[in-house]
Amino acid sequence: QVQLVESGGGLVQPGGSLRLACEVIGFKMDIYAIGWFRQAPGKEREGISCINNSDGSAYYADSVKGRFTISGDGAKNTVYLQMDSLKPEDTGTYYCGMDYLFLISSVKDMCLMPGGPPNGNWGQGTQVTVSS
Repeated sequence: QVQLVESGGGLVQPGGSLRLACEVIGFKMDIYAIGWFRQAPGKEREGISCINNSDGSAYYADSVKGRFTISGDGAKNTVYLQMDSLKPEDTGTYYCGMDYLFLISSVKDMCLMPGGPPNGNWGQGTQVTVSS
């Protein structure tokens, strides 16, 4: 059973930065696509950025393009989300989700799945609050 453990959230002022980490426990992550999904209060979970851990290809939602960077560290079996120039609308609970690469057509399609990957394999989430 794969376990995902998120960390790195917190309170930050607008314009600030945070780095989130998603540790994959149980299997080597190079057979998975991993994505970051955000759920704001009263809204559905939406895909922010997803990465193919085999070839490094990535997808970003328009709302975060140019500000967020997703990356994977195979040695640590961890996917990171570097978030810069944060805005109040980035506030929410950030979850990492995963799916086997052979089950998805692209990382973009995984990120655009309503609610995220349907396998139910999610971390506990980490809270990000952007406020002055």
